[in-house]
Amino acid sequence: KPYGPTGAFNADPFKEGRSWAGARPEIRATAYDSEGVAAHLGALRRFIKVGDVDVLVAELGLWGVRPDLEGLGLTQSMRVMYPVLRQLGVPFGFGAVRPALGKHVKRLLERPGLATVLSGVRLRSTLPDVYLNLPATRIEEALVVVLPVARPMSEWPNGT
Repeated sequence: KPYGPTGAFNADPFKEGRSWAGARPEIRATAYDSEGVAAHLGALRRFIKVGDVDVLVAELGLWGVRPDLEGLGLTQSMRVMYPVLRQLGVPFGFGAVRPALGKHVKRLLERPGLATVLSGVRLRSTLPDVYLNLPATRIEEALVVVLPVARPMSEWPNGT
């Protein structure tokens, strides 16, 4: 429901029951109201390479807000997750979004000072299906959202 009404493009990644490339989040935050599930967000600790530096992050994903609540969920979801991310002992939260969502994410997260949105970042990720005649990874440009948790943004390494 959170993805279909906003356009087929947003729902495409979830066809065939796939989401977040099969990862099992360590933590799921699910918000409920009188109508049922209102929002959802997952987090998974992992190391990512930024330039030549391995960085421990809590990768945030599986984010969705019921369509009637759009515009209310992302900022509140991040505020709720900060104490949880501190408990996980990660220096940064990390997420990637399509460039089409850039204005939305900047307005809801960067403007109130919850996160920094970085552009010009190349992400290499594993494809959900592996074929012998094709590479197992893809490289794509995305906007990266970095949430300083236990370290200031000034300690985020340089790199694309």
